[in-house]
Amino acid sequence: MKEYKADDIRNFAFIGHGGSGKTSIAEVMLFTAGETNRVGTVDEGNTVSDYSPFEIERKISISAAPLHVEWNNTKLNFIDTPGYSDFIGQVISSLHVVDTAVAVVKSAEGVEVGTEATWDYVKKYGLPAAVIINKVDNEHSKFDETFNLVKDRLSSDATIVSFPVSEGINFDSVIDLIKMKKLTFGGAGTKEVKEEEIPADLKEKAENLREELIEKVAESDEEIMNKFFEEGTLEGEDLVNGMKSAIISGSIVPVFAMSADKGVGISNFLDFAQEYFPSPVDRGAVKAKMVDSDQEVEIKCDENGETALQVFKSISEAHVGELSVFKVFSGTLQAGMDLQNTTKNQTERLGQLFVLNGKNRKEISAVHAGDIAAVVKLKDTHTGDTLASKNFTVVLPEIEFPEPVIRGAIKPKAKGDEDKIASGLHTVHEEDPTLTVHFDPELSQTIVSGQGELQLALAVRMLKERYNVEVDLVEPKIPYRETIKGVAEDAEYKHKKQSGGRGQYGHVHLKLEPLPRGQGFEFVDAIVGGVVPGRFIPAVEKGVREIMEKGILTGSKVVDVKVTLFDGTFHSVDSDEVSFKIAASQAFKKGFLEANPVILEPIYDITVKVPDEYMGDVMGDISSRRGKILGMDSEGPFQIIRAKVPLSELYKYSTHLRSITQGRGMHTREFSHYEEVPKEIEAKIIEEYKKAKEEE
Repeated sequence: MKEYKADDIRNFAFIGHGGSGKTSIAEVMLFTAGETNRVGTVDEGNTVSDYSPFEIERKISISAAPLHVEWNNTKLNFIDTPGYSDFIGQVISSLHVVDTAVAVVKSAEGVEVGTEATWDYVKKYGLPAAVIINKVDNEHSKFDETFNLVKDRLSSDATIVSFPVSEGINFDSVIDLIKMKKLTFGGAGTKEVKEEEIPADLKEKAENLREELIEKVAESDEEIMNKFFEEGTLEGEDLVNGMKSAIISGSIVPVFAMSADKGVGISNFLDFAQEYFPSPVDRGAVKAKMVDSDQEVEIKCDENGETALQVFKSISEAHVGELSVFKVFSGTLQAGMDLQNTTKNQTERLGQLFVLNGKNRKEISAVHAGDIAAVVKLKDTHTGDTLASKNFTVVLPEIEFPEPVIRGAIKPKAKGDEDKIASGLHTVHEEDPTLTVHFDPELSQTIVSGQGELQLALAVRMLKERYNVEVDLVEPKIPYRETIKGVAEDAEYKHKKQSGGRGQYGHVHLKLEPLPRGQGFEFVDAIVGGVVPGRFIPAVEKGVREIMEKGILTGSKVVDVKVTLFDGTFHSVDSDEVSFKIAASQAFKKGFLEANPVILEPIYDITVKVPDEYMGDVMGDISSRRGKILGMDSEGPFQIIRAKVPLSELYKYSTHLRSITQGRGMHTREFSHYEEVPKEIEAKIIEEYKKAKEEE
């Protein structure tokens, strides 16, 4: 397999709403560049990038697929990312390593919420970008209208590079404003492209749009601007350099007309990407930190520099094996090299190196700075980790994944499968770090959290198919808290046991008072005159703490209580730590029930982004979930609703939100505080707890 230098590499990712045609575009690109000998389709389940059984069955991408072609002696690495928001983590990690983001939008539907969500990350990372308006062969295609939406909702710097000669089912030609030619394509399964002069009726439109394009290029650089004024246009090197710097600075977002299904507009897009998309060198140095000193260093894309790479994806497939996919930021890699995992402080030896096209892999002897490749699964290295030369211990910027928006509890169908489940879920997390797993000792449940119901369902299915363990995904218990609102002045309990020989004796008087919310627990020793000897007082506190952990009303932790030990008695022979511990816990229980006990529930801050037309439905739904609307902002055609909602009302909320907004609503959530549960709901919670205890 040929090796490529950084100047001859282009790295980009296809992003956008589900169903926009990213996988189909990638498929036709592979065919057009001669990497494959036929064009697969999503419907037939035979595309290069969607190869897992789940992807084939669902007809959606669930995993980012690294692909590559050679075009005009340049290696184009491109990543086909999922469009479904459950798998946004795959998009984020891909954008972390590419040099250009290419948003794909549908010509009939325009800019959809999934595209806007991923575009937010393009802006966050300051990535150069381009836009493909796909499916111009749709009978309802509205290229100009969609282009205006792109300008309005994604970037005001969107600038047309190619536009359709005619739209709809007869779409087979584009006007290319770089070549100033009409390009007619022979279809997706052919590579035929006919270059002709621009028809007279489109000449003026083409000239006006080219002038706009050239002016935008000129505006990005003073020297080029001067040339533009001198010569009235830009040609050759001036156009190449100007276009590149305009794309890098973000002052141009080129827009292409395309139909993946008909193979229209693919080869001229490949030409443009090869000629004008920035190489890893063009993007400039990356800021990293030295492990020992936290000192910031700049890592240049230099194949002769010290080695530094970052793993951005892990693959664990039965037929592919375990692979770590990475980008080399500096230096040159070879199989057998020893590198330091600077994130984990471990040494790793690199095995075989590969370049990937979906599940197909080709072995490669060396990988140079700027390139993307894979290595046979490493021992201690995970997604996001940095590997570097031992004398260059840098850590590259971490990949920041979003907080989960949905949670479920794993319930094994058979006993004894716990180890297999833990191992399987660990692998699923490796492949998609936005799916997190932890055992919650308070709830005694294994909780899986992620970005959507489909993502959690996929994890359950993988456990069955790969590890042969069956589990149910159930609603997680809610981590309620218990506290008091009143004061118990004297909660007394005497623990006395006589059973031949030495007995047990412990006797305490406690005072219970509420503390301000969030203060936790305070224990006060107010014993005077040694009525409870000092050696037993820690046992009293321990007894109180233990019963607070177990809870009184619902088995939930007790919080925000001040307990004062102010009196008691002891027996010189029968008193011991155990007796005082028991007395303290029983006295606390008695006092707690006298002091106006209440249940507290976790309240979450949620931020919901929805199109205008669904705002009323969403706000009504939030209110029905006992939510409190805090405020609203508008962001283009979207409304941002901020609210506080009890966690118990948020189970599967992301799924419900999608259903009431036709898939166009999204939300994020974050823990806010604990709040008292309304009395009628409190009674229900206590009743359910008692019932569950009886069934155990």
